Amino acid sequence: MENVTAGRNVPRQRLEKVAEQYMIFGGKSPINDQNRELIEKLHSELESRSIGLPIYFANRNWSPYLSEVVNELRLAGVKSALAFVTSAYASYSGCRQYRQDIQKAVDQLAPGLYVHKIRHYYSHPGFVGTLVESTRSLVKELAASGEHKIAILCSAHSIPLTMSLSSEYLSQLLSVKEAIRVAIDELGLSRIPVDIVFQSRSGPPSEPWLEPDINDTLTECTQSGVDTVVVVPIGFVSDHMEVLYDLDIQAAKTAKDLGIDLYRIPTVSKNDAFISMVADLIQEQIEPSYHAPTYPGMQIPKDSCQVNCCLEAKPQ
Repeated sequence: MENVTAGRNVPRQRLEKVAEQYMIFGGKSPINDQNRELIEKLHSELESRSIGLPIYFANRNWSPYLSEVVNELRLAGVKSALAFVTSAYASYSGCRQYRQDIQKAVDQLAPGLYVHKIRHYYSHPGFVGTLVESTRSLVKELAASGEHKIAILCSAHSIPLTMSLSSEYLSQLLSVKEAIRVAIDELGLSRIPVDIVFQSRSGPPSEPWLEPDINDTLTECTQSGVDTVVVVPIGFVSDHMEVLYDLDIQAAKTAKDLGIDLYRIPTVSKNDAFISMVADLIQEQIEPSYHAPTYPGMQIPKDSCQVNCCLEAKPQ
């Protein structure tokens, strides 16, 4: 947590509170194991496509650190590499900060190594299509009973409002939410609202972040007579701490206290379509004639970033 919050003046007591949340799950984040499982499946998928690339695994805030892995690349004689980031969207923390940290490690340990970050993939069928199908299947099942007043909440990590102004984070999230809404409408269930909510904010109360918070929205749901909520974690790839605690414990408790039945859609990383998506994005980089598919009605993100994108906008 000290690594994650370095330079942000987060109070020590806040870090200790979050550390207590980790203890509920055995005192560690599950994300390393989840990434290793993803890598094992990706190895098999790449082999099936006759793509023989080694895969390295690096973290920004915990071992194996980026610096350690960049040094491994140097020792192995690697001259160029692709970086797949487990964040589907544009934002400072989900894109630009990774690029900066990778380049810093390269400059310090492996000058001359070229690392290209693979583009955003929120609009790939292996990501958004997986969320759409899981949501459609569950909502169809719940609606069939005719006994529920359902609402769908698409949840993503909140970021400072000033940071969102310099990236396409919010517009990309809204496009995924819209794909889910269209799928629900196609079931003849247009009466079911589909809204976007945010979670896991960590800034001071005085700093505006993207809203509404999922827990506040759950309270509002009861005022509309909603008794069943389907939460779709559109902002996350795997069941790491911000899903397991913020949704499965914190939001679930809020819902229970309000008398709401809460169902949470699985994250995408264990789905075969997501693994295939990662391979698509790799193949797109090494075979000029290959183009990864895009979900109907959505745009293909640019493969390169603008000079000033995803920087925090300064107040005027």
